Amino acid sequence: MRIFKGALVFAGLSAAYNKRQTKPTATIDSGVIVGTTTSLPSAPAVVNKFLGVPFAAPPNRFEPPRNHKPWTQPLDTKTRKPACVQEFAFPQPVKNLTLALFNTPPPEESEDCLYLNVYAPATPAPKGGRAVMFWIYGGGLYFGDSSIAAYDGSHFAAYEDVVIVAANYRTNVFGFPNAPELDLEDRNLGFLDQRLALDWVQRNIPAFGGNPKKVTIFGESAGSFSVDALLTSFPAKSTPPFHAAIMESGQLSYRGSPNVGRLYPDGKPAWDALAAALNCTDAQSNLTCISAAPASTIKEILESEFLYFPPVQDNKTYFSNIAERRKSGDIARIPILSGTNADEGRFIVYSQNNLTAYLQQALGAVPSPEFVAAVEKQYPVGSERYPTAYDALADIDTDISFQCGAALVANDTSAIGTPSWRYYYNASFPNTAGFPDSRAYHSTEIYSVFSTYPLVNSTAAQRELSSFMRGTWARFAKDPAAGPGWRAIDVKKKAAANVAVFTAEQPKRVNMVAQSEVDSRCAFWTKILAGRH
Repeated sequence: MRIFKGALVFAGLSAAYNKRQTKPTATIDSGVIVGTTTSLPSAPAVVNKFLGVPFAAPPNRFEPPRNHKPWTQPLDTKTRKPACVQEFAFPQPVKNLTLALFNTPPPEESEDCLYLNVYAPATPAPKGGRAVMFWIYGGGLYFGDSSIAAYDGSHFAAYEDVVIVAANYRTNVFGFPNAPELDLEDRNLGFLDQRLALDWVQRNIPAFGGNPKKVTIFGESAGSFSVDALLTSFPAKSTPPFHAAIMESGQLSYRGSPNVGRLYPDGKPAWDALAAALNCTDAQSNLTCISAAPASTIKEILESEFLYFPPVQDNKTYFSNIAERRKSGDIARIPILSGTNADEGRFIVYSQNNLTAYLQQALGAVPSPEFVAAVEKQYPVGSERYPTAYDALADIDTDISFQCGAALVANDTSAIGTPSWRYYYNASFPNTAGFPDSRAYHSTEIYSVFSTYPLVNSTAAQRELSSFMRGTWARFAKDPAAGPGWRAIDVKKKAAANVAVFTAEQPKRVNMVAQSEVDSRCAFWTKILAGRH
C-alpha cells in the first residue's frame, strides 16, 4: 500500500453547477472560496473540490482553535495545505514502513495546518441537501494528514452523490500537550480541532449542497478512536453535530487492564522529558519556554527520544469511564457501523517477535510468567497457523487491540437499544500490499472504501469490491436507520449470522457469519479487556 451565506439554504446559492463556470465558488461564513473540478470515468457527476479551506485561524501553539476571521476577496482553495507537525517515533523497521504507507511523498508540515478539504457533486443538490460524510484520519494521534491520496473523496462525490469533508487536526505534543500549566479542558487540542471542524460543517455545509442534519462521522484507527470519543462525550439527550457513525478498526472503550479504557499511558513524564531536552526545566514557566522552541526542534526530540503525548481524560472530550457510559446509555444515541480487518496486527507488530515485551506494552504492566504461558497456549508458535512468533503476535494484536474490543462495543451498543452493525474485511490485493505477506492488514480497507487503490495492476474483483463497499458506506450515511444492508447486531441472538464479511472472492456481496466465527479467539481476552482479571 502506497500513498500511491451558504448556511441558510441548500442548493443553488453557492458551489452551484454552472456549465459555463470553470471554477466553482462557494460562499461560506468567512467569505467566498474558489475551488476546482475533476471528472471520473463514467461518473454521473463532475466533482467540485475545495482544497485547503481554513476552518480555524492559524493556531497559537498549545491553545484551543479559534474561528477564522472573514476575508474580503475570494480565497483560492485549489491546492492542499500543509499537514500538521507529525511524529514518527517508532523502531526503525516500523518507522520505515509507516513512512512508506502514510507519508510518501512527505508533505509540507506546519503549525498553521487547520484546513479541510470538501468534495461535492457539481450538480444541483436534491431538496433537503445531500448526506455528508466527515472523515477523521488515523495515525495513533501522533501523525496524519487529511490530504494524502488515499483519502481523496472524489469517488464518493462522483458516484455516490454525497459530500465528503476531511479536516486536519493537531497530533502529538502539538495536539495533546498535557502541560500542567494548562487547564485540563484545554489539553486535548486535537479533539477540540475536530469539534471545531464539525461546527464549521454545521454552519457551512449547505453552501456545498450538504445537509447539516445528515452528517456521518467516520474514521479509521485513531480516527475511529476519535469517533468513539465523540460518541461517548455527547449525552443521550444532547443534539450532537452528527447523525450516524462508522468506526473502522478502532475504539476507546476497551483497552485492557490495568488501564481500562486508557489507550495510552500518562503523558506527563513525556512533557517533563521534553522540557529537560529543551533546557526548560529551570524556566519560570516551562510552557512559555517550550512554546518558544522551533517546531522542527521539538519534532526531532519527540522522534529521537520516543516521547508520546496521549489525550487526557478531561471528561469533556474524552471521558474516564466511557465503557460504563455506553452501557448506561448516556451517549449519543445514533446508528453505528463498525468493523475490523482480518489481519490488523501484521502491520502493527511488524518486525516484532517478543511476546513478553509486546504484552507489557499492550496491557501497561509486566505480565506474569503464568499469563505469558497461557497466551502461548492460545497462540502456539510452531503450529500450522503460527509458524513464527511474528505470526502469533500478529493475531494476538489483532484480537486484543481491535477484534475483541470491537465486539464488546458493538454488543454494548446493541444492548442499550441503539442500532449497531458489524463488518469484517478479509481481502487483499497485490497492488495495495504494504509488505510481504501483509494480508488484510491494518488500514488496507481504506483503499476499498475510498476507491483510491492504484489503477495499475488493479483487478476486476478489486474494482467490484471497492464499488460495493463505497456504496455500502454511502447508503448507510444517507439512511442510517435502514442500516447498511444486513441484519443488525442483537445481543440476544449471538448465534445469528449478523456480521458482514467483505472478500475478494465474492466482491459484489457480503457473506454473513455469526459473531462467534469472527470472534472465536476473544473469550480469552474479554475479561482482560474489561479489566476483570
